[in-house]
Amino acid sequence: MKAFAEVGFSRLERATQNLTEEQLDWKSCAEANTIRWILTHLNSEFFSFFPKIVKADKTYVPEGWPADYVGNMSYSLDKIMADYGKGKENVLKLLGGLDEQGLEKEIDWFYGKQPMEAYLMLAISEIIHHEGQVAAILGVEKRMKAT
Repeated sequence: MKAFAEVGFSRLERATQNLTEEQLDWKSCAEANTIRWILTHLNSEFFSFFPKIVKADKTYVPEGWPADYVGNMSYSLDKIMADYGKGKENVLKLLGGLDEQGLEKEIDWFYGKQPMEAYLMLAISEIIHHEGQVAAILGVEKRMKAT
């Protein structure tokens, strides 16, 4: 489980290694998500969604985490990436503290009763899913600006 998360983190870090402040809010069309939205969404998942699963408490709200974090236009790239680093550490620590018995514990949530492992796999797959979005946005931006 932890190794799968590390693959996702590694991919996301490669995709964002040369990210600029200007690219955070670039859109190919009005309806598209921005990289800012994607990264702040992921950071929120690292501090909120993952702990909710591990604690088996769908009402868990992290103390001090801003309700308006996702998509917040006041956050710089440096802040978002610093929060990403802390969030990554948080996720890997949570995953490192689990054993087989914990992973088998049933949680009754939006997919019904499932072992914690299933919900964690869903959460980890979000990292890879959103890495693909970031890579696609950057690829489209590069091609559109090359004309």
